[in-house]
Amino acid sequence: MAFELPALPYAKDALEPHISANTLDFHHGKHHNSYVVNLNGMIADSDMAADSLEDIIHKVAGDAGKAGVFNNAAQIWNHTFYWHSMKPNGGGKPTGAIAAKIDEDFGSYDAFVEAFKAAGATQFGSGWAWLVLDNGKLKVEKTGNAELPMTKGQTALLTMDVWEHAYYLDFQNRRPDYIATFLNELVNWDFANENLANA
Repeated sequence: MAFELPALPYAKDALEPHISANTLDFHHGKHHNSYVVNLNGMIADSDMAADSLEDIIHKVAGDAGKAGVFNNAAQIWNHTFYWHSMKPNGGGKPTGAIAAKIDEDFGSYDAFVEAFKAAGATQFGSGWAWLVLDNGKLKVEKTGNAELPMTKGQTALLTMDVWEHAYYLDFQNRRPDYIATFLNELVNWDFANENLANA
């Protein structure tokens, strides 16, 4: 079973003016798709050909000889999760269970925002900022390149891509502006609530 590029959960222009259709054209249509094509080429005729994405990630994580497989599989997973971490007319303060849990574990929504912005801004080079559930507590994490929380036994609730291709066409080198826009205009708290409920 070859993997396929998952469709975006909204139209390509649905996140404008914050993230342009041009960015999604490249980011989803080229970058995300290339990870799918690469992984399919790497696992064809192997003992992983019928595995799920999660199984492949767990199977090869930490194996230097399988770094290419890990990077491409993890990037397919990360990007699919990232698209759902945003929505048209998103952003702002959360509601529901995730709001209460943020207050409980961070002290306030503002404290969470500070931690999340810091994670995104201080991830040197390419990577991701995450809101995760770790042993029942919310934490903000950052990972480099294709790394992701599941290999550390954490449950991802939200992610923000801070690879340059995620924001460069719209924000150039202004990563902090992209991070603020993600939180204020794009973040999908419904998705975080779903992931919390299923954790």
